[in-house]
Amino acid sequence: MNRSEKKDFVAKVRDELSSSSTIIVTHYSGLKVKELEELRKAMRLNGAKFKIIKNSLTKLALENTKIANIANLFNGPTAVAYSLDPVAPAKVTVEFEKKFKNLKIIGGVFEGEKVGEEKIKFLALLPTLDEIRSTLAGLIIKPAQKITSILQAPAGQLARLVDSRSKKLESSN
Repeated sequence: MNRSEKKDFVAKVRDELSSSSTIIVTHYSGLKVKELEELRKAMRLNGAKFKIIKNSLTKLALENTKIANIANLFNGPTAVAYSLDPVAPAKVTVEFEKKFKNLKIIGGVFEGEKVGEEKIKFLALLPTLDEIRSTLAGLIIKPAQKITSILQAPAGQLARLVDSRSKKLESSN
């Protein structure tokens, strides 16, 4: 990578990390390529990204940003998971940390505040934005379904009544 490419890359990383609501820094030493690909795929499916970036470039990208306080986490073989969804990267990272013992959460940022592993694990317990949206949709639809069933019940009862009366009339004739 030449100097101008590095400059562009650092600017892109700065924009992506600065606009993310959650950033999780991990150590990935010992993970196989196949495992890393599986992790990246799971992140993509959940609307998050997982990247391995040179520590020096990441530290440059963090300079003069509101999240510069996590620069000290970038030592050794680090990778970063991030997303606009505050919960998605935490869920996937915690799940994969349990699955692959070589992946270790070392810290991160949540809504601009530096957080430790405990807070990231707590975030992983929360529902994602998609889960919250589907729950809300269900809550909104449920009353409408009840109203529909209540309104349909009298018509159904009336139909059964008419049917039973017609059967009585037929049997008496």
